[in-house]
Amino acid sequence: MLGQPGDSFSWDSRYQARDVDPRFTGGMATTELGRALRRWRDRVAPRSAGLPEGGRRRAAGLRREELAMLAGISVDYIVRLEQGRASSPSSQVVEALARALRLDPDERAHLFLLAGLAPPGPETVPCYLTPSVQRLLDRLVDTPVVVLDAAMTLLVANRMYAALMGDPSGQRGFARNRVWNHFLGPPGRVRHTPKERREFETSLVSELRSVAGRYPADPRLRELIDELRARSDRFDELWDSGAVGRVESSVKTIDHPDVGPLTLDCDVLRVDTNDLRILVYSAEPGSEAAEKLRLLSVLGTQSLTPHGPA
Repeated sequence: MLGQPGDSFSWDSRYQARDVDPRFTGGMATTELGRALRRWRDRVAPRSAGLPEGGRRRAAGLRREELAMLAGISVDYIVRLEQGRASSPSSQVVEALARALRLDPDERAHLFLLAGLAPPGPETVPCYLTPSVQRLLDRLVDTPVVVLDAAMTLLVANRMYAALMGDPSGQRGFARNRVWNHFLGPPGRVRHTPKERREFETSLVSELRSVAGRYPADPRLRELIDELRARSDRFDELWDSGAVGRVESSVKTIDHPDVGPLTLDCDVLRVDTNDLRILVYSAEPGSEAAEKLRLLSVLGTQSLTPHGPA
């Protein structure tokens, strides 16, 4: 499973720790944080995280490099956390580690406290993948799946989603947000007619407005909306229009650089207890799109298209 992979830009350098809990600010807690991370890392089988088990391993669990890839944190920062040389990870980093390490709710709360942070409260957008959602993802290995939080920020994507839409591992900060990426990011692979684009943009903005109403005290959400309004005239226009609605299941055509266009059903499954959205892409059995998905399952994120000069 692709979590928040990549090491070109680590979350620890972007976000500062907030809401420090005074009970856990000393060296002993820092040392215990490192022990806990190593203990939890050792118990996660690579296969359960969607990683190959090839090569000789000194331990059955995740290597530091693998945890760094899954959490989107530099390997050096993982090392410093485990050795007690980094003591103030941000809440975003801790949340990413909790997902990558597959912690249950009690363990996740304990990790936040060890990091000197108060566990996120109900006023912030939830980013926690419940075990039931994780089990669902584990079973859908041959289907493109991505999980978004309520603000439509990518939390985790599987290998097939990366093969279909492009590997999201290099995306950092707001670039992992679907709304930000649509209005301010580079062009994606989904093809829209002008009418479809207008309707899609309206649904994105409407859903984000609804989320802002549910989590008015979330500082990251406020920052996201402020940046979108400041930098995108189209977003600002739609925000001011007061349009209502939400993102619904639809049929999408994806222009893939190697296998060509695929027309797929994109179903939006909502996990109300944790305010998550699971996007599942599927094809009619026996269709050309189904054959192309099968080919992508073999290709993965490899490219058949030559790059650079011949």
